[in-house]
Amino acid sequence: MTANEILSQLQEFGDEQTKSTHRRHGAKEPFYGVKIQHLKKILKKTKKNHELSLELYATGNSDAMYLAGLMADEKQITKEQLDVWVEKAYWPYLSECTVPWVAAETDFGFEIGLKWIESGKENVAAAGWATLASFASVNEDKSLNIMAYEQLLEKVKVEIHSSQNRVRYAMNGFVIAVGTYIEPLTEKSKDVANAIGKVNVNVGKTACKVALATAYIKKAIAKNRIGKKRKAVRC
Repeated sequence: MTANEILSQLQEFGDEQTKSTHRRHGAKEPFYGVKIQHLKKILKKTKKNHELSLELYATGNSDAMYLAGLMADEKQITKEQLDVWVEKAYWPYLSECTVPWVAAETDFGFEIGLKWIESGKENVAAAGWATLASFASVNEDKSLNIMAYEQLLEKVKVEIHSSQNRVRYAMNGFVIAVGTYIEPLTEKSKDVANAIGKVNVNVGKTACKVALATAYIKKAIAKNRIGKKRKAVRC
């Protein structure tokens, strides 16, 4: 399939209710409001396709951009290309899901996540924290820089409440991810979660809620999920 053929297919799959929901979360035209299940129907035809994913992301159509993330080849995409992607990831659907998921599955996910969290741009910094969280979820503890993750937990404890809105959300998710997926840091994560307490995030006119990190980690412990890695991030 070509990029134009896919855009036509996306338009056919467009759903007004989904579009309305996406708009409340920050999506802007052009987009059609395509459900994930329909995006995956297209993905079954294209599989991973590096060049096509770049074309789709460059369209600026939010549905196509999300599909591009599902389609991206983590072995071929470069740091420079992901830097372009993160700059264009203008709402959480893209900045905290699409781009971080791809970045986290690359060999340089930790490196680029560290770079992005230092950005003064809210969407980029949030993407950085989301990338670091996802990177921890798919890589074995023995291959992770545990000391660096511990230092990042301290950074969150000090900075979260003074950080930008969506950065706070992503930082909170980072604490949950480290506590859940990096077993040597579960206790440290619990301490940080207790220290930061409730994190206030303006989620606009949506039904989204900010998870309480202490409760989430406690639940993961109760369900014996600590340290159990994911096979992939993208979904």
